[in-house]
Amino acid sequence: MMGTAAADTTTVTTQLANGLSCEIPATSPLAKLLKSQRTWFGPGAKERLRILQEAKSVAIVGASPKPSRASYFVGTYLLQSSDYRVYFVNPNADTILGHKVYPDLASLPEVPDIVDVFRKASDIPSVIDDVVAIGSPTVWVQLGIWNQDAAIYGESKGLKVVMDRCIKVEHARFHGGLYLLGFDTGVISARKTAR
Repeated sequence: MMGTAAADTTTVTTQLANGLSCEIPATSPLAKLLKSQRTWFGPGAKERLRILQEAKSVAIVGASPKPSRASYFVGTYLLQSSDYRVYFVNPNADTILGHKVYPDLASLPEVPDIVDVFRKASDIPSVIDDVVAIGSPTVWVQLGIWNQDAAIYGESKGLKVVMDRCIKVEHARFHGGLYLLGFDTGVISARKTAR
């Protein structure tokens, strides 16, 4: 009598980019590839614009006093090109761009509308816990930093989560300022944009 191995019939449902879903064998190379890809996308452009328009204050977690760091550049931009009250958070610095630096989010003089994060991906869940603890509504994780599980976790805690996007680039894009860096904003208008 010939023995037959039981075939693994476990399937997974995957959401495709076109919005349709399909079932594929869980052990297939395609299932493994799709699992490794991003399935969380966060707020669309209109919602990101609304977040930026409604915000009055931004805290930059992981802000650096070094001019060569992205957080320094973003802080400079926000101080010069927005009306936000900008707070820098770094337990190892005293001042950045002439502004007091706070050791943690709980030390800020107000609850920021947006917490902009420059920390490694594995630190994002603990930052989300800090954001929730102070009652800030939005965590914005900077370009190049991705932790999908943390994004889903943040949303489960009631936060608006933006991830792997630069707040400076987004602000400039929505306010017609990217041309300053040689980027095409895609906005054609004779109107002067609001700050």
